[in-house]
Amino acid sequence: MTEAKAVNSGRIAADSPHLLVVDDDARLRSLLQRYLSANGFRVTAAADAAEARTLIKSIDFDCLVLDVMMPGESGLDLSSALRAQSLVPILMLTARGEPEDRIEGLERGADDYLAKPFEPRELALRLAALIRRAHVSRPPALRQLVMGDCVFDAERGELTRAGKRVKLTGSEAQLLKLFAANVGRAFSRSELCSRLSIALERSVDVQVTRLRRKIEEDQKLPLYLQTVRGVGYVLIPDHAG
Repeated sequence: MTEAKAVNSGRIAADSPHLLVVDDDARLRSLLQRYLSANGFRVTAAADAAEARTLIKSIDFDCLVLDVMMPGESGLDLSSALRAQSLVPILMLTARGEPEDRIEGLERGADDYLAKPFEPRELALRLAALIRRAHVSRPPALRQLVMGDCVFDAERGELTRAGKRVKLTGSEAQLLKLFAANVGRAFSRSELCSRLSIALERSVDVQVTRLRRKIEEDQKLPLYLQTVRGVGYVLIPDHAG
């Protein structure tokens, strides 16, 4: 990244686009945070994919900037995993700028690819364009699932039963959110492990059993969170909207 002055040094509005920058180079992370923040973006930074995953679970980012070559999980692997469950725009930022590298990045889920060294102004403009296109094409958010006398607010991660709040663990809320975003789609245990960062498939079964206690009339004969023999689990609500 070449040194550059910020174009806009004003205060950042609360509704400004929120970026997640993931790069193991501390100096570059700091430069990107300062430059992009000064140009109207809210910026959160992570040193690796593991830290990024933790942040993504609790924050809805408008765009991700991923380095390709990082210790542990690479940016390409992280992009592939995220793309399987999210449409958040992803820009790959890397020293690997050959055509085959760019093609691989796009094939693995990236929306844009910028090679180092780069012009900061170009990066800011590319990010703005990605976010603008995403807002135009983004489908309406799924807000509620109705399952008998249970209602799950997917945006808030809240479950009520007969109008009364039902306490969910963080893992249970994440599982319901994933099913809410993919109503009628069956997920294998291994895929659920990957998407929710769960180590053991047995842990998925435990989470499903606990959820059934909260949303089913008879957890032994589930109507909503069903088992698909030979595949895994699927959520079929009475209504989704």
